[in-house]
Formats: sequence, structure tokens, C-alpha cells
Amino acid sequence: MNPAPPGEPAPSVQKDPLYVAARASEPEIADFASESVIIFDIEGAVHYWNPASEALYGWPALTIVGRGIGHLTTRSENEREHWRMLLQEGTWQGVVSRRTPSGIHIAVDIRQYVRFAQDGTPRDVIEYGRQSLNEGAVAGADWHIPDRLMAASWEIDVSDAVPLIARIAQQRKLADAIDERDLNALYLQLVKAARIVNVNERTMRLVGGNRGRDLMIGQSVSGFWPLESRVAVGGLIADAMTGEVDGATCRRQMPSDGILRDPLVTVWRAETPGRIYVAVNGTVDDDRSYVYLRASEARYRKLVHHMPVALWQVDASHMGRIYADIRAAGVTDFAAYLDAHPELVDLAATTVQVTDVNRAAVAMFGGGSALDLMRPVGYLFTASRRSLRNVMIGRFNGQAGHDEITKVQTLDGRVLDVRMSVTYPKALAELDVTIFSFEDVTERLSIEAELRQLQADFTHAARISMLGELTTSIAHEINQPLAAIVTNAETSLRWLSRDDPNVEKVKALTARIAASGRRASDIVQHVRGMAAKRRPERSAIDLNEIVQESLTFIRHEIESHSIGIATNLARGLPRTMGDRIQLQQVIVNLLINSVQAVETQGRDGRAICIGTHLTDRGALAFTLRDTGPGIPPDDIDRIFEGFFTTKEAGMGIGLAICQSIISEHGGSITAANHPDGGAQFRFEIPVETV
Repeated sequence: MNPAPPGEPAPSVQKDPLYVAARASEPEIADFASESVIIFDIEGAVHYWNPASEALYGWPALTIVGRGIGHLTTRSENEREHWRMLLQEGTWQGVVSRRTPSGIHIAVDIRQYVRFAQDGTPRDVIEYGRQSLNEGAVAGADWHIPDRLMAASWEIDVSDAVPLIARIAQQRKLADAIDERDLNALYLQLVKAARIVNVNERTMRLVGGNRGRDLMIGQSVSGFWPLESRVAVGGLIADAMTGEVDGATCRRQMPSDGILRDPLVTVWRAETPGRIYVAVNGTVDDDRSYVYLRASEARYRKLVHHMPVALWQVDASHMGRIYADIRAAGVTDFAAYLDAHPELVDLAATTVQVTDVNRAAVAMFGGGSALDLMRPVGYLFTASRRSLRNVMIGRFNGQAGHDEITKVQTLDGRVLDVRMSVTYPKALAELDVTIFSFEDVTERLSIEAELRQLQADFTHAARISMLGELTTSIAHEINQPLAAIVTNAETSLRWLSRDDPNVEKVKALTARIAASGRRASDIVQHVRGMAAKRRPERSAIDLNEIVQESLTFIRHEIESHSIGIATNLARGLPRTMGDRIQLQQVIVNLLINSVQAVETQGRDGRAICIGTHLTDRGALAFTLRDTGPGIPPDDIDRIFEGFFTTKEAGMGIGLAICQSIISEHGGSITAANHPDGGAQFRFEIPVETV
């Protein structure tokens, strides 16, 4: 053999194409090799184990990397001679016997090459292998290792469940004396107590969704393992932990679970006390190829990642199970249940996990990366814990979604007004996904508040303008009780000046004075209420009372213009919630318009009819009809537009404000011409529970 330069193997080794590929590429390139590729150091500790090695030997990489390659060999004299020749010559080729997880030994054709450090000392060994032809392998067969042959591997810590495992072992000794349901319940507890230490890529793809290894580590196995086979895997874990032989495998074929088709689960104890390895082999239970599914997922994730709406993906599967238990206990009023058990809201805040977010979410909350936001959902509800309560109630009640305006506090301390929309899973699946979307409406709400203030200012200005037009009527209404006060007071003085004062007569006159004073005060209060600049205030109102109060403002105008007024107010109307002053403003404005319309008619034809009633839909309705000339046909579609008027001195805001007020009350207002002449107006407002 020709000597090799320091730090390099022999020339014959350097020409081996697999060696060249390994030297020219990162180890991950060997993931796609058809042969088993293993890298281990001079002490035999394995550093790399490719998928083909998993398929050949049955040991998942997660269970082998870091352990000695001698763990798989017979440690015979031939093995020791083979190792001596490898280190002496830099290469070795031959057949070795390797142990599978089930304890069976298989013959493997291998080629091994030593890689040297710059100082000429051995650094590590690269090994290539395939099953020996003498063991039934087919020469020239396709050695591509499909994804289905890779095991979904888990390393699991059950050290906290040692007392539970002991209890299971004790119960098993009772044989027929124990109820199988009780034993199954213990298996479920064991799976729940088991914690994930590590998983391989296939496990992440199958059950981890977008969470990744870091977010799975430390979580309960029950949060990721399919519900249908939890009892079975709990039994296998107990078998492995109570078995007498270290490394002995416990294996069971499971039913299809919607993830894998007829999976084979293998469990064995690890060298570290309290830990076990789990390997799950099986074909993905989907007719589409893995490549297709990955491409489809990549397109979906890219679309979601670049959407302008901030999105959160949340795994609330364990809360779904809690809700099911509460529902099974007969609870129907979940809001009342949460009032009595507020700790359940705290549980959701600290255990429901954010599993993915998009770029807009990171930007909204001022995060450095998606990982800053991928934690329990509690931070989303720091500013409004009640919103989390509302989300939980919606999920419990089986709603398709939930929507509300709320506040959130960002990671950098800002407080935003947001529209939160929640889309729940269509069915209460074991591994459900809930989607949260947040839209920043801080600026929009500020603009809306300014618009409401501007509208309030216009409404106030319109009331002041209207009161200006009613100055004569208001003065007349106040003068009537004032005149009565003066008259009754003078009469009282005359009765008191007699030699024999009539005290009873004076008492009656004094009562009239007090009544007139109260009437004058009421009129002043009505005017002050109409003139005051105030925020809308909703309270319980009676529509008929509002109509009567409104007539007080306009009575003198009606009488002085010889206008007939007919009222038809329905009895027993339900009360509703509304702003008394605003609704008075609407009715007074409509009455003034009608008075101005009918005063152009002859005195015999001046009439206004008003009425109230309950509609077939259960809404409160107010109607007004006059005998004026009606609304010009060209103007009827524009009559509620702002600043549209047919009056020479009009501002054109009265009817527009009327429409705005009725809309704020959830109602509608219309204008039309009556078939018998004149204009008619009608508004409806819904009945809100008082």
C-alpha cells in the first residue's frame, strides 16, 4: 500500500466515490444515500447515523447517536482484529454481525475508512454498509430509503412516574381481580406524566405540526400522541420499565390512527435511568405523497406568513377535553361556571400554547422573531383577561367563531385597540387548531370617536337652531303658568285681606300656584335639556311620553296657525332603551317641518296627524302625516342628505341629523308622499330589553 500524505487516508481510499462525497459534503447529504452511512470516533462513539442505517439495523438515530458502536456488535476476537487492521491500514471491508432492537443479529457487508487529523492521528471512522447477500439481500436492488421506512423516534422521561409504574405493576399482579377500565385509566395517567426529552424529524412532521422540536421538549407525551392508542402505548411503557432485561424491546401493532396506517410501536429502556425510547414505524395514512404534502404545506405557510393580517395558531386540545368533561357533568351555563371557577381561565392562559404566528403578528407585538410569540396565550390577554373568558365561552358553546373589539398589550408595552376574531375547529378534534386574528383598529377608533364628537356638535347646533325657531312658542308656554301664578297669587291676597279670611280658598289657590310653578319648571328643564351639550345617554323610555313632551314645544305654533292636530297613540307599548333628548329632537324637527308646510295652505285644510304603534316585527313605530303640498318628486331621494334644503334660510342638516339619530338607535326613517296629498314620515326603532 502506498503511504498517504499526513492527514489523509491511502490513495485507494481517496478514490472511493462515497468517501469523496462524504468529504465534499456536509453529513446531511448522506441522509439521501441508499447505503447505511455511520460516522463514529476512535473510541467508537457514534456521531452520525443516516436514515438508511435506521432501515437496515432498526435503531433510530435518536437512540444510537452518542452511544458506542460496540453496543451493536458481538465483541468477538474477530471484531477486535478487524478494529486493529482498520486503524493500521486506514480502511477495512468485510462482513460484521450487528444486533437489531429485537435482539436478532444480521450480517452486514461494510466498508470503513479512517479520517486523520492534520497531525496524522486518527480522527474518526466513516462506515458504509448494506445487508449481506448471504442474508437474503437482492444484488442490484433499489436502495432508496423512502420516508415510510423511517421510524418516528421519541426519547421520553418517565422518572416522575415511577410511583405510578409501581402501582401499575402491583395492579397487574391482581390479574382478574382488577377492572380493566381502572388499569386503562392508569395507563392514560402514565402517558400524561411522561415528558418528551427528544424527538426526530419524522415525529415532528407527523404530530408536531409547526411547533418544532424546541417547543415539544418538556411537554407531556399525551399532548402529541393519538388518543386511540394512548392506552396501548401506556401499557408498552409499563412493560419496558418493569422488564428485567435492559434494552429488551416491547412491541405492539396498533390500529390506524389517522396519522399512520397500522403503525408498529417499539419501546425499550434507555441507559439513562428513568428514560425510554419509542420507535413508531408505519406508512402515512394519506394517499398523497410526502413530497406533495410538504409542498402543499410550504405553499400554505408562505401564504399565511405574508398575509397582512396578524395571525396566531393555537393548540387548545387539552382545554377541549376539559370542556367535554364539564359538559358531561351537566353544566350548560358556562359563563356562570367560570364565575365560580375563575382558576380555569388562569389555566387556559398558562397552558394553551401558541404554535405558530405570521410576520404581521411579530410586527404588531414588537417581537424579534416568531419564537418570541410562541408561548402560552396569556400574554395576548394581559390588557383584557375578560376577552379570554369570552373566547372560552364561545368554544364551550360550540360557536363557529368569536369576534370582539378589545385591547392588547404588546411586548414593548404599547396598548392597542384591536378587533379580535377567533375561528374554532369545526369539530372538537383531539389535536385541534384554533386561529386568532388581530386587526389594529386604534387609529380607526380614534377617528370614529372624533366623528361622533363632530356629529354630536352638529346635533347640538341643530337643536339650538330649532330652539331659536321656537322662541315664541317656548315663551308662550312659560308665560301661561307664570300668568296663572300671578292671577292666583293676587286672588289669594284679596281673600286674605278680608276681615274674615277664607283659609280653605287660599289653600286651594296656593296649590294652583305650586302646580303652575312646577309646570313652568318642567318647561324650563325640557328647554335646558334640549339646549345642553351632552353625551348621548341611553335609558328606559316610553315612546308615547316622548311624543307628548315634544308636542309641548310646538303647541303654540300649532294653535297660532290654526292647525288641527290629531294623535293616535297605541296603548301598552313596550319600553325600550334610547336617548330621550335625541328622540325628542327627531319628533320636534318633523313637527316643525310639517307646521311650515301646512301654513301655506288655506286655514280649513291645515292638519297634522301623528301616531305610534307596534309593528309586525315587534319594533316601535312613529308616523306623521300633514296636509301640506308634499315633497317634490325630484327631491324625495335626497331629502335626508346633509346640507340639502328647499328652504331659503335653511341649513339642510335637520333631516340628516334625524336619520343619524334613528340609525344610532338601530332603526330606520323614511319619507314619502301620501296618496291623498301631503307628506308622511315614519321611523322605526327596535325594542331593546330594559
